[in-house]
Amino acid sequence: MPALNPPMGSAASAATPSRMRYWILLMIFIVTTVNYADRATLSVTGPAMREEFGFDAIQMGYIFSAFSWAYVMAQIPGGWLLDRFGARRVYAASIFLWSAFTLLQGTIGVWSSAATAVATLFGLRFMVGLAESPAFPANAKVVASWFPTAERGRASAIFNSAQYFAAMVFTPLMAALTHWMGWHHVYLWMGVLGFALALVWLKLVHSPAKHPGVSKAELAYIEAGGGLIHMGEQGNEASTAQVVVLPKGQTGFYLKQLLTNRMLLGVYLGQFSVNVLTYFFLTWFPVYLVQSRHMTILKAGFMVSLPAMCGFIGGVLGGYISDRMIKSGYSLTIARKVPIVCGMLLSTTMIICNYVDSEWLVVGFMALAFFGKGVGSLGWAVVADTAPKEVIGLAGSIFNMFGNIAGIVTPIVIGYILATTGSFNGALLFVGLNALVTVLSYLVIVKDIKRIELKHI
Repeated sequence: MPALNPPMGSAASAATPSRMRYWILLMIFIVTTVNYADRATLSVTGPAMREEFGFDAIQMGYIFSAFSWAYVMAQIPGGWLLDRFGARRVYAASIFLWSAFTLLQGTIGVWSSAATAVATLFGLRFMVGLAESPAFPANAKVVASWFPTAERGRASAIFNSAQYFAAMVFTPLMAALTHWMGWHHVYLWMGVLGFALALVWLKLVHSPAKHPGVSKAELAYIEAGGGLIHMGEQGNEASTAQVVVLPKGQTGFYLKQLLTNRMLLGVYLGQFSVNVLTYFFLTWFPVYLVQSRHMTILKAGFMVSLPAMCGFIGGVLGGYISDRMIKSGYSLTIARKVPIVCGMLLSTTMIICNYVDSEWLVVGFMALAFFGKGVGSLGWAVVADTAPKEVIGLAGSIFNMFGNIAGIVTPIVIGYILATTGSFNGALLFVGLNALVTVLSYLVIVKDIKRIELKHI
């Protein structure tokens, strides 16, 4: 690996093909890992908080959904901010704010009574969702800037697989903190970690054209492969070639084009269904292990790590397979659709958990299902491949908005299923069948996968 900060414009820097894009990807991966860990705090601390405050299943469903109400509402404004101010500054502010609201959740019970705990917790989770809204569109924007087309599948799969890495690493840690020190400490330490991460992001991340650690050889390679190396940072003559400033008042005109494109509508629907699985895993899955499979919080925290590890492996493998197919001469459409369809078909195996009793079989089938979900989670690569160059932030935000409506629907639907039936069987069926919706979406609605050219007034 090259030094992180070689002299700008030096002969060695120009001649040696640096690998700075991989350092940037590592930074995105770390930030996204913490992002998902903060989303999942309540799934780990939830059983202890239910016991302390007396939340019922329906109340928990609504509290779980609070994050996504704000996250969905703020996607389009978040995309506008990214296109207006760039990913570096907006993302740093996002990390700082979501960490502050995460930390404040640890004060529930200190500053509020049990009677107001539901409203207070809902409000703070809502603010975390608001603050996190630019995160994934920013990831897509940075990847489109730093990676050529033939490497975006792997890059997108790696940052998307951070959701599994977060569960694999942080869920056992948060479960241990809850068990040994109390649930309040989970929120305290996650908040402090986020504050430090915001400062590191500002220090290390820039666009390729402005980064002091990228060589001319790497810069030329990225640009020749379709990387938008100046995207999102204006202010010099070199940047004008790729930074497009949309005419004032025309955002609605371009928004309509993005919302009426058949290919994108299919991608949006597919992402909604993929995220039904994601939000089951982030919200109710540890509760399922504790309540339905009668595990302790500590044991459930460690059991979650196996499906998470399989999801991580599947995520990296899906991106590798897709990019390998492109390099082998397959069309972009085939290279993206094959892992998505095969992976999501594999995810339906989670329904089998309704018919087995052994803990290890349950965890094994969940691991298989989340391995498949990891393989099939290439939606962000498709966005990087297809979004119009002028509005990548906006396009990513719309995609993320549709996908995260699942974060509203899934926990509430499962809460009502539990309240009505007293069993998780219907919940697993609901989640598993959504994997089939993704398959049908990509096979029937999405035709050719290609970059969209906007019409201009």
